[in-house]
Amino acid sequence: MLFATLFYAGCKKDEEEESTISPYIEGLSIANFPVIDGSTSTLPLITVIACELMGLDYQWKENIDHSRRTWTMEPQTGKSLRRKFDNVVKSSQTHNSFINVIDGQADIALTARTMSPNEKQYAQDKGVELIETPVALDAFIFLINPQNPTNSLTIGDIQDIYIGETTDWEDLGWTPQSNYSTIHPLIRNPNSGSQELMDLLVMKDLLYYTQLPIYEEALVFTMQGMLDAIASNSFAIGYTVYYYNEYIIRPGNALKTIGINGVHPNRQTITNRSYPLTAEVYAVIRSDTDVSSMTYKVYEWLQTERGREAISNSGYIPYEN
Repeated sequence: MLFATLFYAGCKKDEEEESTISPYIEGLSIANFPVIDGSTSTLPLITVIACELMGLDYQWKENIDHSRRTWTMEPQTGKSLRRKFDNVVKSSQTHNSFINVIDGQADIALTARTMSPNEKQYAQDKGVELIETPVALDAFIFLINPQNPTNSLTIGDIQDIYIGETTDWEDLGWTPQSNYSTIHPLIRNPNSGSQELMDLLVMKDLLYYTQLPIYEEALVFTMQGMLDAIASNSFAIGYTVYYYNEYIIRPGNALKTIGINGVHPNRQTITNRSYPLTAEVYAVIRSDTDVSSMTYKVYEWLQTERGREAISNSGYIPYEN
């Protein structure tokens, strides 16, 4: 009886694994699927890509931890297959995903930015070159507390806030009923995806006001700490990426997204790039990747029409040349 039970369990396991043979890439299965790494914001995209390629169903799941709610994209699998799935679908955060590809610990990274200067230096020191190919669109957005009536700021306004030139909301048109109106600008830790976008798209070569606080959150909730701070502080301003806020946090009335230069971020303004802080999402591989490998075939598939459909199914906007 024990033998029969083990035999049945083994057959069921084999059948489950065999069901993950890709309908799109010949020879691709869970057993040889490349390790794909990325940030918290790109994890749903990575999950959808893996599920689509392995013929698995998937769906959004709401998670409630105390009063905090987040949404995750979940594959519909048995426990055995889920363990294998989690071995190839990773979320090590933006900086670490670059490092993992450079070190050969991941095969592909999906990131909302290109390499930072110190990541480039790390790759150079290792003798490694990366290929960064845009496959989707996201946007860099600014958030305030809903009690703040400000609807839009210019990029110049934001630069002045973060260099310490503008320190009061009254200077930007909001006069609170209280006598207090000091702006509380929040900033992320260096090498985080959102901080690198802030440096690249907004601040450029400008120097930050030296008294700005730096928030270093736990790995899983890298952006959550900043967003919690904005939700609890009427005078705060901070930033994240559109997809993270729209699909993973879904803050409702707890946070307010402002326009930039009079344009609010949404699917239309991101798609047509009228929103001035539109950002590209990149598929990143090593330049020495074997073109006959499953890694390279998945990388190529992301740029096909079917790959673009999978990107769209995740909620991301497929990249247009």
